[in-house]
Amino acid sequence: MTLRSLTLLSPLWFALCMLCLSASAQEKGEKLPVAKASPMDRLAWIQGPTQVALADRADLQIPKGFRFLEAKAAQEFLKMTGNRPSGEETGLLMHSEDKWWVILEFEEIGYVKDDEKKDLDGDKLLESYRRGTEAMNESRGDRGSPPIRIVGWHVAPNFNDVTKNLEWSVEAESGGEKFVNYNVRLLGRKGVTKVTLIEDRSHVDSTLPQFREILRSHKYKSGESYAEYRQGDRIAQYGLGALVLGGAAAAAAKFGLFGPLILFFKKAWKLVVAGVVGAAMWVKNLVTGRNKNEGGWRRS
Repeated sequence: MTLRSLTLLSPLWFALCMLCLSASAQEKGEKLPVAKASPMDRLAWIQGPTQVALADRADLQIPKGFRFLEAKAAQEFLKMTGNRPSGEETGLLMHSEDKWWVILEFEEIGYVKDDEKKDLDGDKLLESYRRGTEAMNESRGDRGSPPIRIVGWHVAPNFNDVTKNLEWSVEAESGGEKFVNYNVRLLGRKGVTKVTLIEDRSHVDSTLPQFREILRSHKYKSGESYAEYRQGDRIAQYGLGALVLGGAAAAAAKFGLFGPLILFFKKAWKLVVAGVVGAAMWVKNLVTGRNKNEGGWRRS
């Protein structure tokens, strides 16, 4: 049995060994090496359980077993994982053990009318995703990258009229790997909170119940909720269907200006305006500090 297997099977055995090594080193006057904190660990994490404010617009309960980064630290996190911050980040939530994470952003686009809630055409929206992907695949081929194929809806676009939440998830495939882009939009009086779940495809279904439970704790502050709309408030220039396609970029689609929706960052990918998209194990390895080639943290 190797040292690694003993360590995994018996943490107490490992701890006792470390105590013995420490005592031996002290007798010899030697200094034990101090483990260096990774760049990820040095970020200003807020440990749950606690309540946090999201840019003074809303509050969110952080459960035990989770940790949270405020806006600036969340942007640093995104840079470390090879993603481009939007500047609209209000926070980042991470499961301390499973390492799935959630990006929260606020887009101040005005009050989004929900008059399309019964008319969300999943087939047409999916076709728009596919057209944008096919256009982007041409440039990917020029770079020698494998094409992206939209598999279909993982969760078709749907609107909760009670909570005023819009939810959808696209499943795609590239180079034999499946990706999931899981999005929620929490409508408010002055804009929308954009919530994106980052999880690999094989675990996303088991993660969703806990993810949704946490989102139920999201509460807009007084004067910010959807129900507090007042005559004269700014009205968003696009509706629910455009939010699914990526906001302003999708609004242009109505006028025949539809362009590629997808930008690629190594093996992770994101939708224009729609926030960080579901990533494969490559992203999770960066987050957890693992690297197949180096065996440790690797900054992108």
